[in-house]
Amino acid sequence: MISVAELESLFDDVQLAAPGLAEFSTEALPDIARLGGTLKIAMPITESLPKFFEKLPEAGKIVLGVSDFSKGANPYLAQKEALKWKRFLVKSGRSVRVVPNKTAVLSSATSLHNKLFTDKCIELIKNGKNYYRVIQVQDINSYVERDQARPARDAKVGMLPPKLAQILINLCGDLPRESRLLDPFCGTGVVLQEGVLMGYEVYGTDLNPRMVEYSERNLEWLGRLMGREASFQAAQGDATSFQWSGPVDLVACETYLGPPMSQAPAEIKLKEVKQECRGIILGFLKNLSSQIETGTPVTIAVPAWLRLDGHYERLNLLDEIDNLRYNVVRFKNLGQRDLLYHRDGQVVAREIIVLRKK
Repeated sequence: MISVAELESLFDDVQLAAPGLAEFSTEALPDIARLGGTLKIAMPITESLPKFFEKLPEAGKIVLGVSDFSKGANPYLAQKEALKWKRFLVKSGRSVRVVPNKTAVLSSATSLHNKLFTDKCIELIKNGKNYYRVIQVQDINSYVERDQARPARDAKVGMLPPKLAQILINLCGDLPRESRLLDPFCGTGVVLQEGVLMGYEVYGTDLNPRMVEYSERNLEWLGRLMGREASFQAAQGDATSFQWSGPVDLVACETYLGPPMSQAPAEIKLKEVKQECRGIILGFLKNLSSQIETGTPVTIAVPAWLRLDGHYERLNLLDEIDNLRYNVVRFKNLGQRDLLYHRDGQVVAREIIVLRKK
């Protein structure tokens, strides 16, 4: 659901058409490479499918896959749909290979491997009577490469996924290129890295001087990878008291999440950790509030902890944040309870909170 909030922050008229499928309006074609939560982009097919298939390039084999988001869809029905259109194409003299369905919706890895976004490699998205053609697929390999190839990494401080870093930035809205992005808990520089790739000037601070050094090394590496110098500034500083220099146009960060945990903490331990995290996060927001202009977007990831009954216990900061001169951004298609990011069984999850300075 966080990906829907990302879309709402960037585009107009976002509607949930089905679980996992959203429609939105935009004047320019989006670049999927900067959308952390979007796996595929498709365009609606406004003509009949026979007419659509008749317009495909005449030469060469057609590769066809179907992702079915319809109510009650399953792999069998998706494959049946693909085979139906294979028969239609074969009757017209075409050679066709169908991508097999292990699930009703083809994975982005399958779509990417089969290049189901090109002239003769087609992925149809079906939702009831509506059809769409996939035109972009998220390049999952590029995320892995720029995450694992970074020269300075530290698993002990947590590994912020590049996709989530993109989402945090995008939840601030569609700001002009060269806007100045601040990450006051920059760690190894993942948010800064993604900000540079989006065209922002980036500014990172961290209490730990080793993390500042890691961010600098990683951004210098990114600059060499891009073939141009990355525009960034980094400094050591305590987010609860530091005075950031220059203008700040947007703030995106993963705040302090507490110590790493491999199992659900005991109640007394959790109480101590929550108190520590609450103090740091509210101290940071109070310090930041006096240094940014009204309307400045601020997106933060704060911790939530897995309990023995399977639910996540949150910090419940919203009332206190309101007193620090921030408005909490509300979304049309989801509520605050939906803005939780975690893997199955992950002990420390991330709750995303999107703010605007009052």
